[in-house]
Amino acid sequence: MEYLDRKLSALGIRLKDADSRKVTGEVFDEVTLLALYKLVKKNVIASMGGSISTGKEANVFLAGKTDEDGNEISAAVKIYRLRTGNFTTMSDYILGDPRFAGIRRTHKDIIFAWTKKEYSNLSRTKEAGIPCPTPYAFDRNILVMQFLGEGNIPYPQMRLRLPGTPAEGYEETIGLIRDLYQKARLVHGDLSEYNILTGPNGLILIDMAQAVTPEHPRAYNFLFRDIKNINRFFGTKCKTTDEHELFRDIVGEEFFEI
Repeated sequence: MEYLDRKLSALGIRLKDADSRKVTGEVFDEVTLLALYKLVKKNVIASMGGSISTGKEANVFLAGKTDEDGNEISAAVKIYRLRTGNFTTMSDYILGDPRFAGIRRTHKDIIFAWTKKEYSNLSRTKEAGIPCPTPYAFDRNILVMQFLGEGNIPYPQMRLRLPGTPAEGYEETIGLIRDLYQKARLVHGDLSEYNILTGPNGLILIDMAQAVTPEHPRAYNFLFRDIKNINRFFGTKCKTTDEHELFRDIVGEEFFEI
């Protein structure tokens, strides 16, 4: 642990609290340190803070990023764990995606592609004008993106705070699914109340690595599942629309004429 701490310090990365050190041995292996080194050299990362969240495949850390004026601003650094990443689940979303048709099927290559895929999906979503974190850079298994929160406190998940009444939250969420498909040509693929944040201006999509284009062989299965998940969450809070009706409205009548 002390060795890794010295390595990170040598890269100009400051572990600001004890929470960061608890996961150091699991997350900051040699490959990750090399990726961090490159991101520091490119002035993408200036410092590393405490853990924001720990998921099944990744840890997200609060970080410092130098802006164009030389000031340090908050950013989020998502590090996909090379040792414990869910290779099987990732493969299901990547290997059917035409954007990653040539990817090798090794564990490390899948995780590297997964990181690149999230960067690509966030960029595509942002360009379509749909609220999500702005992606800054990626390298190997590390993604650096906009920190969504105030005072170093992340915005709450939608399950903890709705943007207005349940009916308003439901309509806004369905609108996000529709816009993601129609404007960004993406299907989230794992949408739930856990990966939508409630910000001061409304809902924000996060965790976009698994998102696929309509060309993916399971894209429409994923879309229907996303709709069902949202109806499940809001079903006890307000009136919802039938999943099949929503699906037809989002994909358009042309889909059923093929």
